[in-house]
Amino acid sequence: MFLIALNVLFVISFIGFAYVNLNDSDSWLWVPIYGAAAAVCGFAAFGSYYPTVYLLLMGFYLAYAIILFFRKDGFLEWIVKYNTPSIVETMQAKKPYIENTREFFGLLIIACAMLINYLAY
Repeated sequence: MFLIALNVLFVISFIGFAYVNLNDSDSWLWVPIYGAAAAVCGFAAFGSYYPTVYLLLMGFYLAYAIILFFRKDGFLEWIVKYNTPSIVETMQAKKPYIENTREFFGLLIIACAMLINYLAY
């Protein structure tokens, strides 16, 4: 029962994340990223499990997170160069490191959801 509720929460969250990315210039990338995560979590909530898909998606999300970690104005520079300023003060990401850091954390959240479903089923 807990995993069903958790997957419902994941679905709602990932659909919301996809929605707020609709107006971004890279929505062509982020809407499918969040949409795929929402879909497989939705299937899990209704009892359909796809461990291979979880692993494939998790691999993609973690690989892209690594890219964002080391990218110019990425997560690592947010820590080292910019001294971790707030990334949640405003919804508009006026600086590239804000957008890249938010995307990095989004990918980690999705990868954790895939890992939870993989290990639970």
